[in-house]
Amino acid sequence: MKLVEPIIAFQSELQQIRRDLHAHPELCYEEVRTSDAVAAKLAEWGIPVVRGLGLTGVVGIIKNGSSNRAIGLRADMDALPMQEVNTFAHASRHPGKMHACGHDGHTAMLLGAAYHLARQRDFDGTVYLIFQPAEEGGAGARRMIEDGLFERFPMDAIYGMHNWPGYATGTMNVCTGPMMGSSNEFHVTVKGKGAHAAQPHNGIDPVMIAVQIAQAWQTIITRNKSPLDTAVLSITQIHAGSATNVIPDTAQLVGTVRTFTTPVLDMIERRMHALAQGIAAGFDAEVDFTFKRNYPPLINHAAETAFAVDVMKEVVGEDRVNAQVEPTMGAEDFAFFLQEKPGCYIFIGNGEGDHRAGGHGLGPCVLHNGSYDFNDNLLPIGASFWVRLAERALPLR
Repeated sequence: MKLVEPIIAFQSELQQIRRDLHAHPELCYEEVRTSDAVAAKLAEWGIPVVRGLGLTGVVGIIKNGSSNRAIGLRADMDALPMQEVNTFAHASRHPGKMHACGHDGHTAMLLGAAYHLARQRDFDGTVYLIFQPAEEGGAGARRMIEDGLFERFPMDAIYGMHNWPGYATGTMNVCTGPMMGSSNEFHVTVKGKGAHAAQPHNGIDPVMIAVQIAQAWQTIITRNKSPLDTAVLSITQIHAGSATNVIPDTAQLVGTVRTFTTPVLDMIERRMHALAQGIAAGFDAEVDFTFKRNYPPLINHAAETAFAVDVMKEVVGEDRVNAQVEPTMGAEDFAFFLQEKPGCYIFIGNGEGDHRAGGHGLGPCVLHNGSYDFNDNLLPIGASFWVRLAERALPLR
């Protein structure tokens, strides 16, 4: 690896920053202490700071030279509403809140890059450091856009990075085009007619209708969707009834749909609605159908991805770069940024969990797990990548 030497020397402080953030997790749009800590570090290093975009978002501005070129580098800051089972010294001090997705590490890596870029300034243009709130279900990226992120901080491209357990530590992984799926949820209520379970002919059984709908929906994936397209339709909850001898009035179906393209998503939503209504009508019942689109597909732009791959190879070596990583149906609100600006989102390998010190939980070191912890060995790698990306994107004339 060809890491930035001053960042390697700064790793111990970055680790302290990361572990302090891990010990004090804050949920979406509640990142007050976190944004205060980020803004204070940026100010300490002489970096102008703008706050308030996306409520708790922070944007640092590092400008050098006379060029109008600019790029954005983004890190997310929020934690998850879940209990940490680790007992090491930097475990969460707030019950029911945990940095189980590594946003503490993402924030620390970008701060490491900010520290070096502010001191060396081996670039010509502007680097916008975007510390974003509310990635975990709060659509903080969209909120920052609505608050004028790209109007107030015009940039040519934007880049993001997420740690990824299971990939070897420090490897860098990306692909052109769809890399993460859209996130959508549905809530459907079948309205039947309650009756005594011993006299089903006197009612309209919403349970059996819900079962028919659930089975019919799977044909959307196998018969309406092209086999060459990718999509997931998962019914994750069915709720009905309260007693063994009562046919209830209603039944609920809840779940998620994931796709890599909007046209496929449009088709699935349309067919789900039509099948639910038609099947219910066939049994003299009614349905309330709600389909909510949360995050769009994350689609990496070709030119920016190719550029990022070149920088990855420079930093970690060609043998540690996978430029054709398998996409995932997990979702990420960085997708909103990529709808507005060219850019690229990458995965940096977090390893298998052997980096964890004593006191970690017995569960696996995977995202959204109470035993997870970010791998601090990534801090100088990720920060060095951000630095080289900025220097290559905004070369000195």
